[in-house]
Amino acid sequence: MCVSTDPHDQRTRPSILIDIGPRDGESATRTAVRYILVDTSTDFRQQALARRIDRIDAILFTHSHADHVCGLDDIRRYNEMQRTAMPCFGSAQTLADLRRIFSYIFAPVQQGGGVPKIELFPLGGAFSLGGVEIVPVPVMHGKLPVLGFRVGAFAYLTDCNHIPDASWPLLAGVKTVILDALRHRPHSTHFSLSEAVDVVARIGADRAYFTHISHDLGHAETCARLPAGVELAYDGQVIEVPG
Repeated sequence: MCVSTDPHDQRTRPSILIDIGPRDGESATRTAVRYILVDTSTDFRQQALARRIDRIDAILFTHSHADHVCGLDDIRRYNEMQRTAMPCFGSAQTLADLRRIFSYIFAPVQQGGGVPKIELFPLGGAFSLGGVEIVPVPVMHGKLPVLGFRVGAFAYLTDCNHIPDASWPLLAGVKTVILDALRHRPHSTHFSLSEAVDVVARIGADRAYFTHISHDLGHAETCARLPAGVELAYDGQVIEVPG
């Protein structure tokens, strides 16, 4: 239980919503794809209500651990509001896990209620959503291969403790990064704070925000010790990324 009085220390599970904005010639109020959610965290319903998220056009999954997928059932409301199935993208293994974990979605047997309507799309490389290129970035979460994602000069790399040699070129030119940084002590599946700082330096990013943070890292005291341009992320934070 968190006893900190700093609201920045009141943390739900990691997730982000990317607003790619209207494309040229499109209405500012409606585009085919604009709001892209990364992971449906266990706290998804709470997060969506708190931030008044009334539209999601697509979902990217980093991996299938419970804290990143167990909010999937609450996508039903978006099916109803948007009157369409939700496109979901992830690795072949992650999508297979979703079919197993949420078998009732794909072979419905329950009576009453309802099930989310989703469409699964396996990723094999860069692809386009709403006219914007999305680049999957393979990273390692302990022994588990997971995906980060790059959009322009922005990258999101949660739940990782190693970036393979083949993935570093995919991060060339990234200027803003959100990166896993669990705690001070080393961990078998997450970057420690000092390891994350080293990764930011190697990427050469101008700004970095650390996520998947344990209670070992108090927001104010930790941020005060971090290099310029590097800080802990917090729930509800909005970041504007040039381009």
